Amino acid sequence: MENENKKCYFEEHKEVNAICFCQNCNVNMCNKCENFHSKLCKEHKTYKFGKDNQDIFTGYCNENKHLEILNFYCKNHNKLCCTSCLCKLKTKDYGQHKDCDVCVIDDIKEEKTNKLKENIRQLENLSNSINESIKNIKIIYYF
Repeated sequence: MENENKKCYFEEHKEVNAICFCQNCNVNMCNKCENFHSKLCKEHKTYKFGKDNQDIFTGYCNENKHLEILNFYCKNHNKLCCTSCLCKLKTKDYGQHKDCDVCVIDDIKEEKTNKLKENIRQLENLSNSINESIKNIKIIYYF
């Protein structure tokens, strides 16, 4: 399954949908480029786009051709982004988050971790409540 959002990095195929990502080169590749790349760079780690790995986290921005490290978090879009995503010039593939509420990843990390812990606690409480209800129903209907 091809990825409709990501295009091949290489100029000759920049309009062709990418089918994979090379973590070593930090590029998306179409079928032709991937065939060539796999012969030249056998030791590189590549990921095929598909149902199970559509949003591979590589540490690099997955916007077309940014190839920058993800250092920021956009609170408006709940998305990691790079400096090109934040640039003041809004052109194709650049500046998508220039007017958003953005912070450094480390600043949001604790907030997200605490929220996750709170959600886990709520799920554990809900699970305990459900188990208790099941136990009570069994007592009522089976005894």
